[in-house]
Amino acid sequence: MDPETDRPKDRFRLDGRFALVTGASKGLGFACARRLAQSGCKVLLVGRTAKSLDDARLLLSAEGLSVETAVCDVCDLDGFAALVDGLERLDILVNNAGGNRPGPFLNVTRKDFDQIIELNVRSLFFASQSALRKMILLGIKGAIVNMSSQMGHVGSPNRTVYCTSKHAVEGLTKALAIEAAPFGIRVNTVAPTFVRTFMTEKFFENEQFSEFVHSRIPLGRCATPEDVADAVLYLVSDAASSVTGTSLRVDGGWTAQ
Repeated sequence: MDPETDRPKDRFRLDGRFALVTGASKGLGFACARRLAQSGCKVLLVGRTAKSLDDARLLLSAEGLSVETAVCDVCDLDGFAALVDGLERLDILVNNAGGNRPGPFLNVTRKDFDQIIELNVRSLFFASQSALRKMILLGIKGAIVNMSSQMGHVGSPNRTVYCTSKHAVEGLTKALAIEAAPFGIRVNTVAPTFVRTFMTEKFFENEQFSEFVHSRIPLGRCATPEDVADAVLYLVSDAASSVTGTSLRVDGGWTAQ
């Protein structure tokens, strides 16, 4: 073991690597892209609107971070596959794009169901397929991180479709980790509890909802975007070189009960 190359902080460095982060213009995706770039990785931010991506790029560039942007809807499977095919290198894929439409089970429409499954499961499945093909083609021992949720491990009222989608992500991750392992490619999930972002803030305006969430978290607080980004950094770094097919729960103890 070389003491000069095995220092703990060096295990988290990503110098020379290239990452693609979906849903990266705001919230969790932006935090993940920022953390990877801070660790020396060149990052491609992917999102649906040029304006929000440009805003994100300017913020990160002002910090001296190396980032690029690409407008692409992950639900456009052919478009995303073409984007990945055109990359010169791909070491890391963070499948962050996702969504939710909370509501009672009896009120769920087929349209709501189809749209959430398409975004949270179908697009993630085929994005991973495109990335895995690229990594294998290039001979890169890369890493894929799928953004899951504590709802991928438990149930909750008014979230039947979301729980369905995130349980599917957890199952896909385990199966894909086994298939990708012979190529030296690792696949894991990060499963956060509720995170205060622009997307979730409206939910916390409901006092009953806010009290319910905090009552379920033994640590007494929601995760921050940076908490989640740190977990992603760990899983894509050499510090997690023997970790695959697992779920890192950033949930404050929610699922420990």
